[in-house]
Amino acid sequence: MAYIDYYKILGVDKSATQDDIKKAYRKLARKLHPDLNPDDKEAERKFKELNEANEVLSNPENRSKYDKYGEHWKHGEEYEKAQQQQRQYQQQNYGGGGFSGADFGEGEDFSDFFQSMFGGETGGGFGRSSRGRASGKFKGQDIQAELHLKLKDAATTHPQTFEINGKKVRITIPAGVYDGQQIKLKGHGNPGVNGGPNGDLYITFNIPVDPDFERIGDDLKTKVAIDLYTAVLGGEVKVNTLDGSVNLKVKPETQNGITVRLKGKGFPVYKKEGEHGDLFVTYEVKLPVNLTEKQKELFEQLKNS
Repeated sequence: MAYIDYYKILGVDKSATQDDIKKAYRKLARKLHPDLNPDDKEAERKFKELNEANEVLSNPENRSKYDKYGEHWKHGEEYEKAQQQQRQYQQQNYGGGGFSGADFGEGEDFSDFFQSMFGGETGGGFGRSSRGRASGKFKGQDIQAELHLKLKDAATTHPQTFEINGKKVRITIPAGVYDGQQIKLKGHGNPGVNGGPNGDLYITFNIPVDPDFERIGDDLKTKVAIDLYTAVLGGEVKVNTLDGSVNLKVKPETQNGITVRLKGKGFPVYKKEGEHGDLFVTYEVKLPVNLTEKQKELFEQLKNS
């Protein structure tokens, strides 16, 4: 696996705060979103890399592993487990002695380990290695998977079927999952070695920026255009929500940028059936164009009245 500098992709330093990472992601996601760059393969590739970088760096646990293991961060847990099991083996068979230097041999580094465990002839298992070490019962390798969802799909409880290692896995996704959220399916990872338990399957949800709604926790924000006459005199405007459109009354003399709240029209609260956040609607007053001479005269009269 080639090393990818996730910090560089997001345009932040390694000392960046989680808030810095979130802001950088949102800024670039708006710029590279496929809806704004149709048929642009390069933008699509960069958008995919951006989501991958955000998946890792926005999660403090994953970020810590990435900082330590680089491109091998997903297998960092296996490395730590194998180290611990090797130490136990040494203590049981050699009374804590018999080996010197690093746990995996003098001069062996992370890359050597990951190559032998996940990319070499051992086939990803934890049995006897090429160095002839004794085998034991080991848990199978965990699997990391990413599931892409549109915002509107994440707002509904629905089944999803996908394939992992040639096996179909069916899960029910609860309404309200958020971008970067990770769930674990115990025993759905790779088979154990020498009778050991199966690994686990970790699924991370990837929810790209939506062109219509901005999600903030369980609340949503959107914008709606109203004409000058409706803003001045009042009226109605149709507003899209996640579950259809509603007619919203506009008060007379509504100013540009005014925000109103639609209670309970936001995002479903995760695993709290029937509870929703709110939808905040910001009015954007559009000025008329291509005025007739008569209309201009009327505006002059208003100006001078």
